Amino acid sequence: MTPTATTRIQAAEFRAAGTDLSERRRSGVSTGPLIDISATPDTIGMHWEADGRLRIGAFTTIAAIAADARLAAAYPGLAASALGLATPQIRHLATLGGNLAQRSRCWYYRNPHIGCLRKGGSDCPAREGNHLYHVAFDLGPCVAPHPSTMAAALLAYDARIATDRRSGLTIGDLLGDGANGAADNALEPGEMITSVELAAPLGGERALYRRAISRTHAEWPLVEVCARAVVRDGAFQFVRLAAGGIAPVPLRLVAAENTLQGKTASAVAIAVAAQQATAGAKPLPMTGYKLDLLRGVVQDLLERLAA
Repeated sequence: MTPTATTRIQAAEFRAAGTDLSERRRSGVSTGPLIDISATPDTIGMHWEADGRLRIGAFTTIAAIAADARLAAAYPGLAASALGLATPQIRHLATLGGNLAQRSRCWYYRNPHIGCLRKGGSDCPAREGNHLYHVAFDLGPCVAPHPSTMAAALLAYDARIATDRRSGLTIGDLLGDGANGAADNALEPGEMITSVELAAPLGGERALYRRAISRTHAEWPLVEVCARAVVRDGAFQFVRLAAGGIAPVPLRLVAAENTLQGKTASAVAIAVAAQQATAGAKPLPMTGYKLDLLRGVVQDLLERLAA
């Protein structure tokens, strides 16, 4: 483990609401210059297209997403995810773009006196240290789970992200596949998220969100899942399961999805799919418990969607 943080000149950071940035500056993790940014009509609010698509400005607050009735009717999993994260005070300030671009919550990263990969160091101290809340799918050198609840929900909805330089980015394009332990996202220096676009919802689809946490309120999730499904004639015609809190990036639970696609919405089929939710998992010595949580959350959501 590197005993002290690597000395380097930090690039300027954008500040909108600053809910994450302010904490990092208080701790001394972020010390570089700031660029204050503000919303424009194109980067805030809900913009509905005639065909049912929705574009959400990146400056839209999490509270506004959680409270929008039309959005909740069309994308209930996204609205529930927004309502479930953080506290009311934070949701009223935090923005969608900021939630996607926030930095790691790992306690080693957040300690200004400890070096790590995400601060330019040579290793991940959590791997050999205390990683109780870290990944259960070990995909790369950094074992901190990605902190964005909205990213997991948007992955379930196959959302596309636009920046001031690029458009049509998937969540995978924005956040990577977990193999790069040195970065929280693939944004270039000075690049800013401007909006998120969602396709029109499928006919008859339902969606739910659930998280497992270590206390009743205001806690980062140990495991969280956003689930979408179309159940018609007693069978799953469409299934999407996206999970957070378990890997360096949000993950689609493809094996579980494939197990249910076209299958009867029975208790047996759902139980099998829940077991498949952990396919490919590589837990750390202290994170095996997350696999039980993941299976339980997936089974609960699927049973509710099938009811």
